Amino acid sequence: MTITKNEMNQKFPAALVMMGRSPEIPESEDVYGWLIGSWQLDVFDYHPDGTERKSSGEVHFAWVLEGRAIQDTFIIPQRSERRLGLSKVGNRYGTTLRVWDPSIQAWRVTWINPVTGTRDELIGRRIASDIIQIGRHADGTPIRWNFREVTTDSFRWTGEALQPDGWKYLEA
Repeated sequence: MTITKNEMNQKFPAALVMMGRSPEIPESEDVYGWLIGSWQLDVFDYHPDGTERKSSGEVHFAWVLEGRAIQDTFIIPQRSERRLGLSKVGNRYGTTLRVWDPSIQAWRVTWINPVTGTRDELIGRRIASDIIQIGRHADGTPIRWNFREVTTDSFRWTGEALQPDGWKYLEA
């Protein structure tokens, strides 16, 4: 059976995206469900020399894989500002897959950014009112990604890497 490109463009999203969480994930462990939808981002990248770069971005979250995972598409700069030949610095057009793992009672988090070739693996859990994700870059550097100051319509996300002198904001 041959499927046309148009049919595939309709069938793939319908097979991937789900309307809600699988009942296999306890409601008490649904730490990411509040993200479902689209968000506009104010992005601040901090460099080791102390300089800061501000840009705008967008991120879109959906339940996927029969509601057993949450996937996002994280885009900086936002699509309306993207042009051919963008520098790889601060350029993110990637995806994060968060999969509930009942064996560890936590979420396995994988970030992939094909623009830069980045791939990170973390474990995410709710700690008090925050969501803390701890893992490593591919080079072994410990990383920590945090959702803090969560409200119904905003959140503060920070990415940090462990340096010899302590946790520092990630350089993008």
